[in-house]
Amino acid sequence: MIENKAVRRARRLRHHVKSSSAGTGRQRLSIFRSNSHIYAQIIDDNEGKTLVSASTVDKEVRDGIASGATIDAAVKVGEEIAKRAKKAGVKDVFFDRGAFRYHGRVKALADAARSGGLNF
Repeated sequence: MIENKAVRRARRLRHHVKSSSAGTGRQRLSIFRSNSHIYAQIIDDNEGKTLVSASTVDKEVRDGIASGATIDAAVKVGEEIAKRAKKAGVKDVFFDRGAFRYHGRVKALADAARSGGLNF
């Protein structure tokens, strides 16, 4: 099977995160960035369930932004995912950026989630 670089990068990072989190009880903060929106979800890999999620498609986040493809939108999603995680009792997570480089919207979301109370 032929894979592109992005798929290999995501697989390598996800393997590292999952092997590090085995037995620690920490969940995974996974993000996805498209051209028009950004999505974040906290996943419990032991049970295979999504605990909380937030995105620029959500009504609470969408009302305060002009576009879902901006750094301001990523900051709002980061703050919202931290607030929802706190309500669900999640404090410590691993950051799974997938195949996306850690800059721009990805970095803004991570910084906002950290300032909102998530530890990673």
